[in-house]
Amino acid sequence: MSSAHESSAKRSGRRPGPTTTREAITDAARRQFAELGYDRATMRGIASEAGVDPALVVRFYGSKDALFREVMALPPAVADRFAAIADGPTETVGRRLAEVVVGMLEDPRSRSIVLGRIRSASSHPDAAALVRETVTRDVGRFVAAVTEDEPEKRAVLVGSQVVGLALARHVVQVEPLASLPARDVIDYIAPVLQHYLIEPLR
Repeated sequence: MSSAHESSAKRSGRRPGPTTTREAITDAARRQFAELGYDRATMRGIASEAGVDPALVVRFYGSKDALFREVMALPPAVADRFAAIADGPTETVGRRLAEVVVGMLEDPRSRSIVLGRIRSASSHPDAAALVRETVTRDVGRFVAAVTEDEPEKRAVLVGSQVVGLALARHVVQVEPLASLPARDVIDYIAPVLQHYLIEPLR
């Protein structure tokens, strides 16, 4: 293990070892994919931020593609929250979804994953596949549990709202949306999501 990693471990108070090393690589990769996108993020840059030798990143993950797919997977807790949205009255399902979406984007850990996918999707097939996978699996699963009326179309519309919100609020930082309190954002998007989920689309 490199002296750079040892110094980083000492500064952070962590004991060096495989677990903390892998966590450091994961955290660095998430941040770089979120801020730079897939094409501009590099294994060497990720290794440098994590304080390890690039060869160690390759040993843990094998390739940049494999690293991207692993660190850009939604945390299980977020996927579980999406699945649980269908449990409850349909009259308030849009608000429950809005609370999960905004909560996911307010949490720096899950936000970095969402933004990493979005920034990379336009230039990298794996990132685009992950965005589609989120819509069809995580979003599509609970939409199908809410309604049998065109669930695939409704899931795509919901996904477009999530991607648009993430871009406008956290990437482009369009005002006043970027500075609105999270509770206000929930209030504004909940009726739109309610329409996409329950109300007639035509």
